[in-house]
Amino acid sequence: KKYEEETNLRCHIIIDNSASMHYPVVKKQTINSLNKVGFSAIAAAALMEILKRQRDAVGLSIYSDVYEYYAPEKGSDRHRKMLLHQLEQLLTTTSKNATETYKFLHEIAEKIHRRSLIFVFTDMFQPNKQNDSLFEALKHLKYNKHEVVLFHTYDQKTEFDFNFDNSPKKFIDIETGQEINVFAENVQEKYQELVNEYFKNLKNKCLQYKIDYVPVDINKGFNDVLTAYLISRKKNI
Repeated sequence: KKYEEETNLRCHIIIDNSASMHYPVVKKQTINSLNKVGFSAIAAAALMEILKRQRDAVGLSIYSDVYEYYAPEKGSDRHRKMLLHQLEQLLTTTSKNATETYKFLHEIAEKIHRRSLIFVFTDMFQPNKQNDSLFEALKHLKYNKHEVVLFHTYDQKTEFDFNFDNSPKKFIDIETGQEINVFAENVQEKYQELVNEYFKNLKNKCLQYKIDYVPVDINKGFNDVLTAYLISRKKNI
């Protein structure tokens, strides 16, 4: 038992539950129709199932404008059922709250003292002025030799490609409520250029801080998430 306790993996899953993670709007979440937080919840549940079979300990943090939920890393069946219940709640609730991700990552980093594999699910939407603060927080998570994997969750069709029909559209910032009326086709090329540059910067920053950066299109299934786990586990053996 002592040997297992010292050698088994400890994993902590962090999920951003801010308003932007509840995009796109779906009437009812199903495996074929998920918003970003729904995708993250199911991906986290899949990771937990693998961790269970490996007899690894798992913990969970959920945040929006407040630190909504925290559970330390444990391996019991009762503990896993409690975490699954929290993930299930994410599939049936909505959020209208903005967040400052970096504040909660700092707080979570202070709670995780033993070397762990940390998975972060977030869409990385925050004001530009917070980018440096966010990466300082991710760097904080690397403290004590934690392995950190950032799952950048997004909707490829609309959030990256900006693929809308060319009728006038009103776009509403889901966190601030700001509105703008545009023809998508008129701004699509410039939008794609800026978003592509943003993704590249995220990747480069993660390389700089030795954080595994995994962009995940929520419409393409869970293979990228599970593959990232297997690669990270190999590093920790």
